[in-house]
Amino acid sequence: MFEIGFGIGEYVVVACQAREDITWHPSDPDAQSRASQDAWSTECPGQIQAARALDVSLADWPAGLPGIDAIVCCNVIHISPWHVAEGLARGAENLLSPGSPLVLYGPFLEGDKTAPSNLEFDASLKSRNPEWGVRARDDVETLLARHGFDLERTIGMPANNLMLVFRKTAR
Repeated sequence: MFEIGFGIGEYVVVACQAREDITWHPSDPDAQSRASQDAWSTECPGQIQAARALDVSLADWPAGLPGIDAIVCCNVIHISPWHVAEGLARGAENLLSPGSPLVLYGPFLEGDKTAPSNLEFDASLKSRNPEWGVRARDDVETLLARHGFDLERTIGMPANNLMLVFRKTAR
């Protein structure tokens, strides 16, 4: 499992303890987050690998990654410019084999169904950086479809977040 934007890493300990067959490969562009990830990795020796410095907006970001069969990306694409989502999609297309999952977690805009809290969060993000913002689910699905991913499942999560599970198609 390769994670984009791992953050501090505490929650992965629970996942790895529940599933001892998982090997987690964390990444984050932030040095403090990587240090925290590495500290948490001691809770699951051998399961949580050393954190990588990674910027998915760079064209060659998937180069050199070992045998990744799934990508998870939580709370990243809304707290970054859209070109980060584009880089994630492009890299995932190049890295993953057909049938492999790409999982996104976070808030999404869903037209009239958008939760008021997500609209408020979107405005707050844009006030901090105009390139940030809660992404329209349709835009994310369209982007990933262009890169060979079909939406397989949508899971409602706490605090008006969604987990979107995409599968790489055979092209």
